[in-house]
Amino acid sequence: MSTILEQWRRQRPDLDVSPVGVFGRISRIDRHKATALREVYRRHDCDAGEYDVLAALRRTGPPHELTPTELSRTVLVNSATMTERLTRLEQRGLVLRTRSDTDRRSVSVGLTTAGRDLIDSAVRDLLASETRLLDGLTDADQRALARLLAKLAGDLDAKEISARGVRARHDWDNT
Repeated sequence: MSTILEQWRRQRPDLDVSPVGVFGRISRIDRHKATALREVYRRHDCDAGEYDVLAALRRTGPPHELTPTELSRTVLVNSATMTERLTRLEQRGLVLRTRSDTDRRSVSVGLTTAGRDLIDSAVRDLLASETRLLDGLTDADQRALARLLAKLAGDLDAKEISARGVRARHDWDNT
């Protein structure tokens, strides 16, 4: 990354190329993380989407149940994608969809014992992998990096929300 930055600085001294240093490194880190996580998912015979659903259910605490709509919102996917994931997980015996006794239209999705065992094992493995990725940083470095990344993510999220609001108002004005 340093070589790339220096090359740009030599060729275009009129440009501030420092963002390349930030986002280029974030991309490199993401590639390392993606490789490590793919290995975790492979070892636990699941994919990232299935892991997300199981983790969302596990995090809720007993009885580890949510509606499909709550799950969709939690893992940020549309209902069709969630239905596909739930079907695969249910076929494997990792989740169980149950109709409400009081409202037959209402369905809850819960972890089975096998689903809980899988996610408990996978999350331990995932956290161990992520911990190894951070081995080169002290605890203080990790806290500082987490704080800075949270600040950047929050700023980017706020800009995205603001831009959507502007687009929505603009679309409304043109109708």
